[in-house]
Amino acid sequence: MSHKILRLPSVKARIELSRSTIYLLISKGEFPSPISLGERAVGWLEEDIDNWLAEKVEASRIAK
Repeated sequence: MSHKILRLPSVKARIELSRSTIYLLISKGEFPSPISLGERAVGWLEEDIDNWLAEKVEASRIAK
């Protein structure tokens, strides 16, 4: 199984949120946590970000 890792600039571009907002949502348990890639590097699984976006789309459609 192949996993694609997204670094923060790619995540920010994909979801259109700032770094501080992303980390705020992580601290509230409302956004996928990053995985450690090394001593000073983290990334997110593309699948986790895609699932989060799909949940947001679904929730916005139900709310209407």
